[in-house]
Amino acid sequence: MKLNYFLEKVYSFPRFLRVFLLLTIDILIIYFSIQITFNSEPNKSTFFNWLFINMSFFSTLTYFLSGFYLNITRYIGSQTYYKFARKNLYIIIFLYFLGSFLNYKLPSIFYFVKFHIILTSLILLLRIFIRDLVMKYSKDKTVNNAIGIYGAGAAGSQLLASLKLSGKLNTIAFFDDNPKLWGTKINEVKIYPPNQIYKFKDNLKQILLAIPSIKISRKRKIIKMLQNLELPILDIPSIDEITKGKTKIDSLRPIPIEELLGREVIEAQSDLMHLAIKNKIILITGAGGSIGSELCRQVIQYKPKKIVILEISEENLYKINEELSQINIDRIKIKSILGSSSNYKLVNKTIKDNNIDIVFHAAAYKHVPIVELNPIEGIKNNIFSTVAVCEASTANNIEKLILISTDKSVRPTNIMGASKRVAELIVQAYAEKESINLSEDGAHKKTLFSMVRFGNVLGSSGSVVLKFKEQIKSGGPITLTDSNIIRYFMTIKEAAQLVIQSSVLSEGGDIFLLDMGDPVKIYDLAKQMVNLSGLSIKNKNNTDGDIEIISTGLRPGEKLYEELLINAKSNPTSNPRIFKAYEESMKYFVVEKMLKDLKFHLENYNLEESLNILKKLVPEWKKN
Repeated sequence: MKLNYFLEKVYSFPRFLRVFLLLTIDILIIYFSIQITFNSEPNKSTFFNWLFINMSFFSTLTYFLSGFYLNITRYIGSQTYYKFARKNLYIIIFLYFLGSFLNYKLPSIFYFVKFHIILTSLILLLRIFIRDLVMKYSKDKTVNNAIGIYGAGAAGSQLLASLKLSGKLNTIAFFDDNPKLWGTKINEVKIYPPNQIYKFKDNLKQILLAIPSIKISRKRKIIKMLQNLELPILDIPSIDEITKGKTKIDSLRPIPIEELLGREVIEAQSDLMHLAIKNKIILITGAGGSIGSELCRQVIQYKPKKIVILEISEENLYKINEELSQINIDRIKIKSILGSSSNYKLVNKTIKDNNIDIVFHAAAYKHVPIVELNPIEGIKNNIFSTVAVCEASTANNIEKLILISTDKSVRPTNIMGASKRVAELIVQAYAEKESINLSEDGAHKKTLFSMVRFGNVLGSSGSVVLKFKEQIKSGGPITLTDSNIIRYFMTIKEAAQLVIQSSVLSEGGDIFLLDMGDPVKIYDLAKQMVNLSGLSIKNKNNTDGDIEIISTGLRPGEKLYEELLINAKSNPTSNPRIFKAYEESMKYFVVEKMLKDLKFHLENYNLEESLNILKKLVPEWKKN
């Protein structure tokens, strides 16, 4: 287009040439403004040349000194306009009094007011015209850049203004829930009811959400409704981020999948949290892992006397220690210990030397495919770390031990799940042993053993969510094992808080189940994450899409769905998201004998005999 070519040419000029061009145009506008204003004045000829020369000199000098010509025309805003209008007013007043002093026959001051209005309006209109012209013809015409904004409030209006300045996206419609706004416009962009979005589907590149202060439940409903259109959805930052200057309103970003999968936030019952933690000495095994590290973050908030963190990975131990040091506003004692929870002597010394009150046992190998490929080490770690921690806990008469278990221990189809089921049986067996000791010796201090069983947590290492994020980031494809696979999800923070609260409810031998919310189809999760990333699904119906989803088949030991109960019913507790189950257990002496045989075969790397004993301990395990 010729006009576009002309604009590009002008913008390629050196800056002094562009300033000179604007200056020349401004002088011409001054000339025409004087002509228009004083055209009917009979004494016009006596002061016309004087006024034109002086107005041109003082105006251009003032514009230069005040930096008016330094502004980039396409980004000039209202503050610049107000400042410019004031400068013109001062110059005209000065020239009026100067002319009176020089005894020129000046017209009434009304003409000078009129002159100020005409001059200022023409110069500003010129800037606005140039700005809009540049923005209009600088857009990329080769791609569809039409977008819709959901939310016609203050945030939506500001977002529209920012997008107009950038010139990259063309807003063709607003959508809002408020019926009073329907049919009205914001800067010439019409506002429609949400149910009319489908009419724009073929014309829109994406939908931008401009509803930063809306309740999360309502936001989820809006997002789910928009996802039916299969259009990419982007969000603006939160009000808190904008007001604190952390980001700008047009810093568009993908919507975190956690906002859709996570439930409405229910604040932790602070009385239970304080009762569980305050003034206690806490040991957390596997403290550098996903759940272990979040337990550390939650525990430190409720003022324990001391936190002892045990972790086998040097890197993870360093990271969580540094993080805790930064958030430790109450200067709580933190002790970091590098080593394996399977090392009984280390665990026993740690508990004894630090007078531990409560142990949260989160250490485990939990990645199903890795444990399937390394069964000996997986079984040894998951089972005998639990034995070591339980034995050291009873030897030192601590108050409580809480095992972090998994839904994969229920009717397990993989070695990881079977090993975690054995860990549960060990905890139940030690609970029974403590009960017997208590009845024989009333002076014995009973250690309460319990376990908490829950499913997938968002953002944990190995989580399918993190895997999908990486695959989307690299351009795809997204790989999932089966399009019908179903999982439950909860946030790490909520899981950790419920684990801590459940410790208060323990009576010994308890199996606590966490309410995981509604099940999620993993295929739908993948589609959501693609759309929330501002991209589209590539399939036979949309060959120009961005990300393809491929099913690779179930992995060894993987189930289509997980469950939290084996064969028992659960009862509610005082916390609506914690339930208690009563399931069959094994006597301590039976477990002890089988574990002795298992340990012998594991140490001799006899896999077949090790798996046979594992099958005896967990009959419901479907051995592959």
